[in-house]
Order: sequence, then structure tokens, then C-alpha cells
Amino acid sequence: MKILLNNSWGRVWKGLDATGDEIAIYDQLITRYSEPWRKYHTLQHLQECLTLFDSVAHLAVRAAEVEAALWFHDAVYELHQPDNEGASAQLARQVLSASGVTSDVCSRIAELILLTKHNALPLAPDEQLLVDIDLAILGASPSRFAEYERQIRVEYSFVPENDFREMRGDILRSFVTRAHLYSTPHFRGLLEQQARINLANSLQQNAS
Repeated sequence: MKILLNNSWGRVWKGLDATGDEIAIYDQLITRYSEPWRKYHTLQHLQECLTLFDSVAHLAVRAAEVEAALWFHDAVYELHQPDNEGASAQLARQVLSASGVTSDVCSRIAELILLTKHNALPLAPDEQLLVDIDLAILGASPSRFAEYERQIRVEYSFVPENDFREMRGDILRSFVTRAHLYSTPHFRGLLEQQARINLANSLQQNAS
């Protein structure tokens, strides 16, 4: 995992023409993804996203910006905070701007991060690619999807069971009702069918 993370971050830094303290910011992000209250939004999730990105980087219009957005999209994850995506986008903008990244690039990265709220369909190619990567867990193997479900439940262990089931059901149904879960032909062909199966099974178990 360390080699993947090191190579990815070095590629981001070079691709953005950043000039700040590359190692210090890398260490800060690793520390954030290692916070003890995280159970799903961890280095494992980041690694899975970056591994997928490696396989589809050629589909990106601005690859360094998509990869940077993946690094920062869960950089802030406070369980009782309502807008982690907004805080993560702001952190990315502050950190990258202070590292010499141009304002237009910082704005595009921040806008990509905000799309991981998943409350609006992505339209531009890089937006679609980033969101599909973040949602790839929905189309994971049954064993990995089950692990993901357990991780989310432990992350939100402070939420009473009935309330959790209701909120979780609402979230999953919001995906099921979409014409397509994935926006890019690549991920639609790769993951759509399994994601539909996973979500249907989860909703059935959630209702029992």
C-alpha cells in the first residue's frame, strides 16, 4: 500500500506543479485517513480509489486534478459534522493554494470533491470518473461489500439501530432509483450489475 500511496502522491504533486512541502502534506493526509474513529473512510478506501484510478487514468481529461480530488475527498471526516465534503474541499483549496497551485485548478479540485456528496449527478467527464470511483464499493464483491456495510455500521455505532436502518435505507434507495448507478461506460459495464445485486440484498436485509 505504501508504494501505491507514495507513487500516487508524487504524481499528483508533479501534475499540479505544486511547490510546497510535499512530504508534510502527504503525512498530514495519511494521519487524517488513519484517525481512530474511521472504519470505512480510511486508508483502505483511499487505496481502493487510487488503485481504480490507476486503471482508468487515461480516461481523465485532467488526471492530476481527479487524483488530487481522490486524495482530499475524505480528508475531513468528523462523524457529527454535517458537511465533511465541504470541509474537505475547503482544506484542499487552502493547502493546494498555499503550495502554489493556481486558483482555477484549486477551484476545479474543490468542485470535484463536493460531488462526492452524491446529491447531484456528475456531468463533465472528470466529474463522472471521480464519482464512479468513489461509488465503486457498491459494485464490489459480495464479501467486500459485506465488509463495507459492517464498517459503516461501526463508524456510526452511536446511532440507534432503527434510526440507522431508516437512514441507511434512504441512502441506498436513492441510488437504486437512478437509471444508472455509474456514469461512465467503463464502470457501468464493470460494476453496475453487481452493484444492483448488492444494493437489493442490503435493502432486503435492512427491512428484515
